[in-house]
Amino acid sequence: MSNVSHVFGIHAVRSLLQRAPQRVRRLLVDARREDPRIRELLQLAQSAGIKPERADVKAIVGRVGDVAHQGVLADVDPMPAWQEADLLEALTGARDPLVLLLDGVQDPHNLGACLRTADACGAVAVVVPKDRAAGMNATVRKVAAGAAETTPLVSITNLARCMKLLKEAGLWIAGADMAGEKLAWQADLGGPLALVMGSEGEGLRDLTRRNCDFLVRLPQAGSVESLNVSVACGMLLYEAVKQRDVKAVR
Repeated sequence: MSNVSHVFGIHAVRSLLQRAPQRVRRLLVDARREDPRIRELLQLAQSAGIKPERADVKAIVGRVGDVAHQGVLADVDPMPAWQEADLLEALTGARDPLVLLLDGVQDPHNLGACLRTADACGAVAVVVPKDRAAGMNATVRKVAAGAAETTPLVSITNLARCMKLLKEAGLWIAGADMAGEKLAWQADLGGPLALVMGSEGEGLRDLTRRNCDFLVRLPQAGSVESLNVSVACGMLLYEAVKQRDVKAVR
């Protein structure tokens, strides 16, 4: 099949069946699995008019390799690229939305890893500049392990303008910077938030930094000057998730 992407794993495929079943072209399920999670997924597929195919697990591995597929693989139409207007529309009425902005991340492996973590943390979307930054490609899709088909990537021409629009939509802008005035857990990351990560070598650009409402940092006790951007991104996104969970139980 041409122009088809793969989504694997029970959670990712279930999310796709719930959000956009029309994009699923084919669904393979390990013929040996009959547990409740698989039965729920099969029911979702049938409700959406999709006929699952029971397959040998070797057939699944043969298509996607030795990954954590959990016996589930969907062939899907790639997610359409989002525009700035799509992002703003998605924020309308959303409760405490979380958006990730990447200011010039150029390594597709890092972009894929950030997409995967953003998906796991429930981010609305990941925003990247069109110029001097990694965009969607086969490497990003592979590293993202299905998240590229469930979490929108928004490619924009002007990051500073996008940050202004996000502020107008009610989001606070937190920039990750080693000179941040607060450690991540000392800052309020539990409300409507756009988290901005800088590039691998230079960090946040001056203009981006100036457009942030506040800066946060992670502690550095060792001799390494900074963390890999995807690692730092994961730590900060999960801090935001933790603060949301704490707020939800109060």
